[in-house]
Amino acid sequence: MAAAPSNGGPILVVDDDEPFRVFVRELLELAGFEVREACDGQAAVAAAQLTRPALVLLDVRLPGISGYEALRRLHELIGRDLPVIFVSGERAEKEDVVAGLLLGADDYLVKPVDPNELLARIRRSLGHRARPRPSTGGAASPLAVLTAREAEVLALLSEGLTQPEIAARLVVSPRTVGTHIQHILSKLNVHSRAQAVAMALREPPRGGDVVGHRQLRPSALHASKR
Repeated sequence: MAAAPSNGGPILVVDDDEPFRVFVRELLELAGFEVREACDGQAAVAAAQLTRPALVLLDVRLPGISGYEALRRLHELIGRDLPVIFVSGERAEKEDVVAGLLLGADDYLVKPVDPNELLARIRRSLGHRARPRPSTGGAASPLAVLTAREAEVLALLSEGLTQPEIAARLVVSPRTVGTHIQHILSKLNVHSRAQAVAMALREPPRGGDVVGHRQLRPSALHASKR
């Protein structure tokens, strides 16, 4: 049985789909977590005011205020260190996923959710937030761990290029690009390309440094689909 979150708070499940809430509650309680439920964004904020949650599993589409607005209010109430995982009942476009991550979510899942994957994502988010960050004296960017080539690959990903297109641009094989991408995800401690791009856009290098000879810009989110 998994240990409860280190801060002792429950996991708050916010969804207007009652069968889904029951499914998640039973799954998480069997795994050793305490669970609270809310059927909409207003109820989620009220529940968080009573008991600070360790993590929020938040549906994107809710009656009343949207999941995005609920996230904003929860972060205003508790702080941006609150882990939030978005859940969508519809196929998510890449831009929607990145937008959610830029708003401060840790992750983005699409229903139907595999139970083992859901547990893994929740544990990962809780562990990531609980893990102390190495001291950098406030000077280093999180991207400083990347090599020059990895930074260049990340910059091209942020422009909307596909893996084969990046390979052609850098005159390497798609397999080599895939290896660089895996190294990027590992070093940045994220598990999707969208999260890596969101991190680069949210926390660009200090002083407006370029990454891979390109400045990462929020406008990269609107790059045309390839």
